[in-house]
Order: sequence, then structure tokens, then C-alpha cells
Amino acid sequence: MTNKFMDNKFILRFFWIVILGIIWQVIALSEVFNLTSFPRIETLLASLIKDILNGDIIIQTLYSLRLILKGLMFGLIISIILSGVSMISKVFEGFVDTIIAIAHPLPGISLLPLVILWMGIGERAIIFIIVHSVVWPLTLNLLAGFRAIPNIYKQIGKNYGLNSLKIIQYILVPASLPYFITGLKIGWARAWRAVISAEMVFGAAGNAGGLGWFIFKKRVFMDTSGLFGGLIVIILIGIMIEDLFFEKFEKMTIKKWGMSI
Repeated sequence: MTNKFMDNKFILRFFWIVILGIIWQVIALSEVFNLTSFPRIETLLASLIKDILNGDIIIQTLYSLRLILKGLMFGLIISIILSGVSMISKVFEGFVDTIIAIAHPLPGISLLPLVILWMGIGERAIIFIIVHSVVWPLTLNLLAGFRAIPNIYKQIGKNYGLNSLKIIQYILVPASLPYFITGLKIGWARAWRAVISAEMVFGAAGNAGGLGWFIFKKRVFMDTSGLFGGLIVIILIGIMIEDLFFEKFEKMTIKKWGMSI
């Protein structure tokens, strides 16, 4: 029974969430910190349920997720193009490596002043920050995957009459799938952080604003319980994407095909 419990990722994760919740509640009840700044669990949940029922947090969360989806799609397209041209030509490979060396260390938040000057404050600026956060780790992982593929695979493709684009499409991309998924995980995490940070700095973008704007408003009005409610939503979405989407995708592809790295 114990081994089954330990092997079940979801049960184990739930167990530790409960333990952390108990620790939180003990600290809150001990009143080491002011209850206004460190509210009890029931206060947090009541505030979160209220924000869910009035629809604010749902609308703003969906808005943030829509921005992330747009940014991820643009970042994915750019990463595939950059990785592909790197494998076609050594000259392009040097160019892409240089761009990555310049841009990858730059935090998205550090580009905000320039983005505001170039694009103003709005949805396009936030998507730009998301794309910047996604494209470099994803490109690095794709390149690592392409370079890890034995050269004989490419030679076989050429023997079958495949041109460079077909080799990328039918050989390099499928064979580097584990690296691609790893890069996508990193890109998703960085995009999630980027959109929350950008929304908190930019304020409301569009009609409703996003989850970052929700947290910003809660901070301004000193609604600590609502602020923690927003953070709980961020954590829950991160766990769901990791455990439900990526885990299932890996089981359906790289684990099923024996491609785990």
C-alpha cells in the first residue's frame, strides 16, 4: 500500500499540498505575523470563492491564458525557423548562436521600458515580452535536440531524396521531440511569469486586464486575502499544465515510443 501511495504522483502531490496548508494554518493561528498580512486558510478560500463567483478572477485568468497562447504560438514559429536555418547553414548557425547569446540572458522585465517606447502599453507589448521569454529557451533546446541526432539519419534522408526542409520536417523535428517538450515546458513557465509581471507593470491591457492586473489591484487596495487567492490560481494552473497536459503528452509520445532523455 505504501509503495502504491509513493508511486502515485497525484496523491503524493496532494499529500504535500495538505502538509504545506497545515503548516501555513499553524503559522497563521500562532499570530507570529499580523493576520492582515498572513491570513488563515479559511479566509483565503472565502476570498477566492467570492472572486470566482463574481467572475472577476475567471475572466482575467482566461485573458492572461489567451495572451500566453498567442505568445507561445509566435515563439514556437520563430524557434522552429531559427533552429531550422541553423541546421541548413553554418553562417546562419553562427548568427543564431550570437542572437541567443545576446538576447537569452536579458530578463523580459528589463525590456519593458523599451517595449513601452516602441509599442506603448497594451496587448501587443505583453505578447512581445512573452515571445522574448519563450523563444530563446525553446530554440536552445531544439538546437540541442537537432545536434544530438546521429548524422547517419540525415544521410539516410538525403539518400531518399529529401531536401533540407524535408529533412528538418520529417527527421530532425520528430527525433528531437524530447528536447522540444523540455524547451516547451521551460518556455511555458517563463511565459507565465512574464505575462503576470508585464500585466502588473503595464496595468490593464484590453477591456478586463489579466491575472497580473488582478493581483496588482488587490495589492493597491490592501486586499491581502484576494492577493493570495490570485497567487493560488497561478500555482494551480501551473500544476495542472505540468501534470495534466505535459505529463499526458509525454506519455502519448516520448514515453510510449521509448524516446525519453
